[in-house]
Amino acid sequence: MDFLIAHETRVKRESFEKFLDRYMLPHLASWQSDRKVPRSFFSALGDGGWLGFDMKNGRIEEQPAIQQAVLFEYLASLSPGVAVAVLVHVSLGMLGLYLFGSGGQKEAYLERALRGDTLICLGNTEPTAGSDVANVAMRAEGVEGGWRLNGTKAYATNGTLSDMAIVTAVTHPDASRNKRLSMFMVDLSAPGVSRRKLNKRVWIPSDLSRIQFRNVFVPHEAVLGEEGHGLQQVLEIFTHSRLSISALTIGTALGAFDLGWQHAKSRSVFGKKLLEHQAKSFEAADHYAKLEAARLALWKACWAKDHGRDFRLEASIAKYLAVEMARSVTAWAADLFGAASVMEEHPIHKFPLDAWASSLGEGTQDVQKLIIFRELMKRASH
Repeated sequence: MDFLIAHETRVKRESFEKFLDRYMLPHLASWQSDRKVPRSFFSALGDGGWLGFDMKNGRIEEQPAIQQAVLFEYLASLSPGVAVAVLVHVSLGMLGLYLFGSGGQKEAYLERALRGDTLICLGNTEPTAGSDVANVAMRAEGVEGGWRLNGTKAYATNGTLSDMAIVTAVTHPDASRNKRLSMFMVDLSAPGVSRRKLNKRVWIPSDLSRIQFRNVFVPHEAVLGEEGHGLQQVLEIFTHSRLSISALTIGTALGAFDLGWQHAKSRSVFGKKLLEHQAKSFEAADHYAKLEAARLALWKACWAKDHGRDFRLEASIAKYLAVEMARSVTAWAADLFGAASVMEEHPIHKFPLDAWASSLGEGTQDVQKLIIFRELMKRASH
C-alpha cells in the first residue's frame, strides 16, 4: 500500500481549494446566518466536477474513494455543516441511485444530480428506527399501478432542500426482519409530502427536516433496487458513506486543531506562549498523533474500496477512530480559547458540536463496535 497521495489527487485538492475560495468562503458567514446552503452552490460544485462522480464515455462512474476523502476532509476543516450537506447528496443520495438504480432511474435522475440540478437526500431514520434500521415503521401499500406511502422520516439532512428522497418503507410486514423493507425514489413535490425544517445546533448551515408522507402514490418504477431488500441496500449505502463521514469527521478535528494551534502559538499565559508550556505542547503532540492515526485508518479503508476489496470492517474502524479522536481534539482546541469558545459567533464554537454530530451519522459508536465485532467473528470463522 502506497501511503503517498497520488499527484493527480494533490492537484485536484489544490483546485478544490481555489474553488472554495471563490464559491464558498466569501459567502459562508451569510450561509451560517441564514442557516441554509444555497442551491447555486451545488450547481457550482456540479459544474466543477466536485460531486463525487464523473461522466466518462457516456457513463457515470464514481470517483476514487481516496480522492473523495481528501476533498471532504478539506471542506469539513472549513465548514463541517456545508460538508455534510454535500455528503448527503453525494454519498447517500447519488450513491444509492448509482448502486441500486435501474437504467431508467439513472437516466432520469443521476445525470441531473451530477450537475447539481436535482438534489437527492436519504430518508431512513424514524422516531422508532435509528440504530435499529430494521425497525422502520413507514408503510408502502401495494395499489393499482404502484404503491402508497404513509409514515414519517424524522431526521433527514437536506430534507427541505432536496428534490428527491430515497426512502425505506415496509412492503412485506409479515416477512422476516431482513425482508420486510423496500427502497423507493420519491419526488418530494408529490401530493401528500410535507416537510418541516427542524431547529438544531449542529452542522450549521445544513438543514435537518422531518418529512411526512400521507397517502403518497409512487409508481412501480419508483422501487429502487430489489423489492424486499431495502434493509440490505441501506446498510450497504451506509458502509460506503462511512468513508465520507470519516473524512468529514477528521476534517472537523483538523479545523479545530489548526485554530487551536495558531491561538496557542500567539496567546501568552503566565509569561509564556501557551505552546511553550510543556503540558500544552505534549497535548498538541498527543492529539495530532491521534488525528494522523485516524487519517491512516481511513486511507486504508479507501484503498480497500478502490482496489475492489471488502472494506466493511475497515470503514467501521475508520469511523469509530475518527469520532473518538474528533471528540477529544475539538474539546481540547475549544478549551484553549477559554470563555470565548462558548460564543456562538466564535470560529471554534461549532467544532465540538459538529464532532458530536459526526458520532451519530452512519451509525453510533456502539453500532461501529457491533459491526467491528461481527466482522472479526466472520474472519475468525475462516
